[in-house]
Amino acid sequence: MYSSEKIIEHTKKWIDDVIIACRFCPFAAQVVKQQQVHFAVETGMDSDSSLDAVVRELTRLDNDCTIETSFLIFPYNFCQFDDFLELVWLAERQLKQNGYVGIYQLASFHPLYLFANSDEHDAANYTNRSIYPMLHFLREASIDKVLEHYKDPENIPTANIDFARKKGLISMKILRDTCLY
Repeated sequence: MYSSEKIIEHTKKWIDDVIIACRFCPFAAQVVKQQQVHFAVETGMDSDSSLDAVVRELTRLDNDCTIETSFLIFPYNFCQFDDFLELVWLAERQLKQNGYVGIYQLASFHPLYLFANSDEHDAANYTNRSIYPMLHFLREASIDKVLEHYKDPENIPTANIDFARKKGLISMKILRDTCLY
């Protein structure tokens, strides 16, 4: 069992070594460099405590404009991908119920992430396969601002998939898994 500090350290390494190094997200490097990322670890094992943590992160973003993005990490819960998808659905419902549609965007990452209609051995899944289950909250206005200066933003997912597949399943798995050391 890792401490929250160690879990955050692993997550930061994953962001640096996978997300930024593979250029899966065009604005990740800048917010990391400017230290505008918040990390929270939720160790509660039930849906209620997990949803309370979602609300806390949304409130944190509301109250601190220096935070551009927040990662809510679940190191000991939602090990099964289907259980995690239920959490994602509930978190998206929280966004809607609390009037955050158009304000915050939710991205999801999981160690067993599987895109719809993809094979579990497709290296493309590693664009969203993280070391821990996590929810990622982003400010939509900031995303829009960055994408104004990004050539062909609609091609980002395709470029990410192509990159992961060229790198290969084993290389992507090793790259991700070494973030735990």
